[in-house]
Parts: sequence; structure tokens; C-alpha cells
Amino acid sequence: MKFKKILLLFTGLLMGGQVWAQSLAYKTLLKGVYDKDFPLISIEEVEKLDNPVFLDTREFDEYEVSHIRYAKWVGYETFDLDKVRDLDKNQVIVLYCSIGARSENIGKKLQQAGFNHVYNLYGGIFHWVNEGKPVYSRGKKTEKIHAYNRTWGIWLTKGQKVY
Repeated sequence: MKFKKILLLFTGLLMGGQVWAQSLAYKTLLKGVYDKDFPLISIEEVEKLDNPVFLDTREFDEYEVSHIRYAKWVGYETFDLDKVRDLDKNQVIVLYCSIGARSENIGKKLQQAGFNHVYNLYGGIFHWVNEGKPVYSRGKKTEKIHAYNRTWGIWLTKGQKVY
């Protein structure tokens, strides 16, 4: 059995399995980034929800390049609770940033402010794009995605990277 696993890994790497290996590395990275006590939500779970509110916690220049459809920009460095005062505290809110670190921090602020159903999108917008989900700019689909910087951009395997 051990031989089969090694052979499968080696074959995958030879056949362009670098994406698979990167995915494993990405999962490991995310495990170290997330607070185990803050709720994560997968893309599959999001797709089952009825009208979740998406909040983009990246900086505005990142949001302008592309974002999840209908996402509201709230920012990170400039985040203020006034930006969400129009939201019902019982709505399902899905936060995201590039990978999920910034969005988790904003999510904790929302929880402290009394929001009851706040989730961090697993893997952030990078994972969203890597899974083939669409992103938008000015109401139109785009292939462009802000990769934050060249170091973090390695985690984007699909889309057109913008820095």
C-alpha cells in the first residue's frame, strides 16, 4: 500500500501534478493561518445558501480588479462598523480576502458587534478562482485577479494575475 501511495505521488508530479502538490501545500498554509475557533465555510456550503451577503475585506485596489459577484467592499485597514450598519445582524455573512487571514480578523470584529452568522470563506478568493468560480469587475466577468504580491501570487493557479 505504501508503494502505491509513493507511485501515485510520483506519477502525479510527473504528469503536471504540481497543482495537486501546491493544493496540499495551500491546505497546510491555511491550517496555520486560521483560528480553529472561527467558523469557516466551503465553496460548496456557500452555494447551498440562500442569498448570503459577501463582504470583501481586501484593500480597494484589490476589489476593483475583481471580486465575487455582488460582494460589498468593506476593506481591512480602513474597516469601520459603519460600513455594515445597514446589514441585519441575523443575515448570513461570508467574508473573504486573498486567503482568509484578513477576513477572519474582520469577522471577529463583526461577531463582537453582535452579528450572529459570520463565516470566513475557506481559502479566500484565491481558492474561489482556483476552483473555477467567476469573479467580476464593474459588473462583468473577468479573468483578472489581484494576487496581492508575487510571493502570495504563487497560490493562484487560475486567472490572470494582477499586482
